[in-house]
Order: sequence, then structure tokens, then C-alpha cells
Amino acid sequence: MAGIYIHIPFCRQACTYCNFHFSTVLGQKNALLEALKQEIILTQPMVPDETIETIYFGGGTPSLLLPQEIDGMIKTIQQKFKISPAIEITLEANPDDVSAATLESWKKININRLSLGVQSFNEAELKWMNRAHNAGQSLQSIDDIVTADFTNFSVDLIYGSPLLSNDDFINNVKIVLNKNIPHISAYALTVEPKTALHSLIRQKKSANIDEGRQAEQFHILLQMLEGAGYEQYEISSFARPGFRSRHNSSYWQGKPYYGFGPSAHSFDGNTKRRWNIANNALYQKSIENKLLPFEEETLTPTQQLNEYIMIRLRTLEGIDLRMVEDRFGQDKVDSINSLAETFISQQLLTNHHQHLVLTKKGKFLADGIAGDLFF
Repeated sequence: MAGIYIHIPFCRQACTYCNFHFSTVLGQKNALLEALKQEIILTQPMVPDETIETIYFGGGTPSLLLPQEIDGMIKTIQQKFKISPAIEITLEANPDDVSAATLESWKKININRLSLGVQSFNEAELKWMNRAHNAGQSLQSIDDIVTADFTNFSVDLIYGSPLLSNDDFINNVKIVLNKNIPHISAYALTVEPKTALHSLIRQKKSANIDEGRQAEQFHILLQMLEGAGYEQYEISSFARPGFRSRHNSSYWQGKPYYGFGPSAHSFDGNTKRRWNIANNALYQKSIENKLLPFEEETLTPTQQLNEYIMIRLRTLEGIDLRMVEDRFGQDKVDSINSLAETFISQQLLTNHHQHLVLTKKGKFLADGIAGDLFF
């Protein structure tokens, strides 16, 4: 079983914090989408004969595409790959792109899961983020999704921005709880190089991230969502029973996935990882010349183990020490257990039936703990 990720590198405007690959110039959109379909066709002979169980349209803003453009890519995948009859097809969508008409069109082309980029219901914060929608559009889009009988959908929230008070964040979480959203993805705001936010902070035009308040909001999130019956199956991901993201879960389970589009990444489920060039024009030119525009690396056993530690520590199931023993040897298990003792004594980790799992206290320090367990 494998997944497919499609990167749509276009947005209407640039969000303050975003460092993903995208362009706000849409003049070459049609040509690039054609190149994307050609990449799928060129890649297929290199892919093992396995069933595709998830397709994920990310970006960028995939929802700005016409339904027939999305359908063209789905049909190309269907023609070139073996597709599971129970496939999950996710479309990332912005609230300003959602309407009764678009929802009906998406259902007709077999989109069966939506990931809605709300980020906040606070008007001032949305303006500061330079989002294209307002709070009213977010609320309406959620209602429209429910009315259209899209039962499987997710809402994104961001916490820890300079404008977001704890009370504001509590209000954001209350809204999604009152709407009974089946899946919530919540991300700590990070300051990435070469973003507008990085420049604003450097020029003293915006306050920096308050890590203490960010930690408070993370713990508020955990308390509120756990109290409402959500399962935190990964650091940033919360689901009602039966509504985990199958596509994202495949990343954390180490399953193979194939990425198409500029900057998209792929993994063969074993040792090979590759990534496409993050430049629309060069990507398009390469495909026109029948060349696949990617770089590739072969992971060493140490890199494989470190990646397993990093990914699995973020999940509800944690690091399976029996899996480590089977793949990497008992000596690696002994080393991990030795390194983990400090975190266990600090109540940041637990060892539960040979699974190292983060505690609530440890979850906010996940990346640092993972780094200290690396070989």
C-alpha cells in the first residue's frame, strides 16, 4: 500500500509565516498542471506494482484549481496506478474557496476528505497573517461542508502567534468543538527564514514568539481536546474515533509515498528518498524535456534509525523498541533505553510495554528529546 502527494504550487497571496514552495503568479498554471500530469506518466514505470490507498492534494492552495483540473490529475493517476476501492482523496481548501457549488463539484470528482485552512477565528490575527479569508467565511465554510454531507474533514488552527492571547485561543478551540469537527490539526507558529514574518521580527515591526505563552496554549489545547474526546494520535493531530488522516498516518508508519509537483518529496518505504526541484519554471522545462527533476539520497542504517525515532516519537504509539531490535539490533535498543532514562526520570517519557511514549509534559519538547535520542 502507498500514498500519492500532489503539490499545487499556487496561492492567491502569501501568508506572513509561510515558507512552503508556491507562486502567486498564475499565468503558467495550465502549463504547469500539464507538466504535473506528465510527471505522473513518466514516473509510473519506476514505481512497484502496488495499490495506492491515499491521494493528497496539498500546496500552495489546491482549492483555487477548477474541479476539472483536479479531476484531470485524479484520472491520470487512475490510468497509471492500481487504486484501492476504499481510497482516501484529500483536498486542502481555504475557506474563501468553499461554497455549495464547489463542494458539490468536489464530491462529483470523488474528493472524500477536506483539510480546511482556517488558522484562526480572530479577525485581527487573520489580517496579521495576511490570510485571504475572514472569520465569517471560515464559519460559513464549515457549515457548508456539513450541509454538503462531507463527513470526513479537518480544520487547521495555529497557536502561539504574537497577537493571540490565551483567551483568544480558548475561543478558537471552543468554536471548533461547538462545530463538532471530526479532525483538528493544530500547529505552533514558527519563524522560518526568508518569510515575511522573519523580516518583520528582524525589523522590530512585529513582536517575536513568546515561547512561554506558546507552551501554555499547547497545554490548553491538550486539555480541551482530550476533555472533548479527541485522540491525539500525533503531536499536531487530533481525531474523533475513526477520523485519523490515513494519508498523514502513512508518513508516520514509514509507508512508501510518491510526490508529484515542484518541491514534492517521495520515499520508497525503505532507503530511497527523493525531492523535486522547488522552482516552477525549471520543473516545467525539465518535464517538457522528458526528464524527472529530482535529487535522490540513499539513507544509511543510522539515518533510517534516527528518522524512525523522530517520526515515531511524535505519535501516540511511540517508539516500538521491538521494531528497533528487529531492524537495527539489540545494541541500539540498549543505547536508546540508556539515553531515555533521564527523560523517564523527568516524567517526559514513559516505557509502556516496550514502547517509548511522550508524556503530556514531554510533548512540547518532542523535537529536542528526539534529537537527544539520535545516533
